[in-house]
Amino acid sequence: MDKKNNLSNYDEPDNQKKQPPENDSHFLLNGIRPKISPILAAFIGLVGGFFLYQFVGGFITILIFGFNFHNAPVNSIRLMTMASQILFILLPALIFSKMIYEDVTTIIRFHFPKVEEILLFLLGIIVLTPLLQYYLSLQSYLINILSVHSSLIHFLKEKLDELNNLVNSTYNNLLSVHSIFDGGLVFIIVAIVPAICEETMFRGFIQRSFEFKLKPYMAALLTAVFFAIYHFNPYGLIPLFVLGFYFGFAAYKSDSIFVPMSLHFFNNFVAFVFYLIYGDDDAINSMVDKNFDLTSTILTIVFLTIVFLGIIYLIRRYYSKRTSL
Repeated sequence: MDKKNNLSNYDEPDNQKKQPPENDSHFLLNGIRPKISPILAAFIGLVGGFFLYQFVGGFITILIFGFNFHNAPVNSIRLMTMASQILFILLPALIFSKMIYEDVTTIIRFHFPKVEEILLFLLGIIVLTPLLQYYLSLQSYLINILSVHSSLIHFLKEKLDELNNLVNSTYNNLLSVHSIFDGGLVFIIVAIVPAICEETMFRGFIQRSFEFKLKPYMAALLTAVFFAIYHFNPYGLIPLFVLGFYFGFAAYKSDSIFVPMSLHFFNNFVAFVFYLIYGDDDAINSMVDKNFDLTSTILTIVFLTIVFLGIIYLIRRYYSKRTSL
């Protein structure tokens, strides 16, 4: 499908934009009129997905495995995690899209991109992944320094460490691999299922809903905030926000859910490979801390940021040329 003929009205010249009546609170996007406020729809997706996945999924897990589910067979927990993402994130996104907008294909952005589009955005994630890792090492260094000189920051760090250790222990149980079967199952659960389910909900239903009322980049930014919070990773909040915003940028520019899905898959796959090599996040972090040098870290962050911004420029130029053809 030609991007030129499939852009939202934000990319059209001002005199060609579809303007809704001033008293109409539900304005059109690609000819679609939502049945309720699109902002309300976005928050229904956020609250619904969060409640269903975290609470209903958790309640069902307790019903099946009991309160001592940490001692349950790990593959059973993995399958339960995969089923919960499909039933409580992917399925609600599709149902909400159908009920509120009727046109699921347009809302979720079921449009196949060109190969060069995916490769161009993948180039960005290849640079962004080490950039965020260097940022995390700098963040850890600064927090450790500040915690020594501030009792408040020291207290907050202790609480964040407790939450972070809880999150890491949960993931470590799911990611531990003892056989080829384990590796294949973890690969599906960690890399494939979240990429499909989370992107359909966040960059599909939620971001698209925000786009009815907000400028596209503001919609992507707001979605990225909720995406970061949703993951309950205290120290990874900023990297998750940056990743989410890049995924949202990719979804909007490509008009395809398959591009952010590819980026999400690649990011999770790389993290899984690093886990297999180094064992866990603590081992990776300790290795980074051991070799940490403030000056070289800052210079590397600056260099990678410049390279990443250069890739963003190339992406914007690519789509600018396509729309001018």
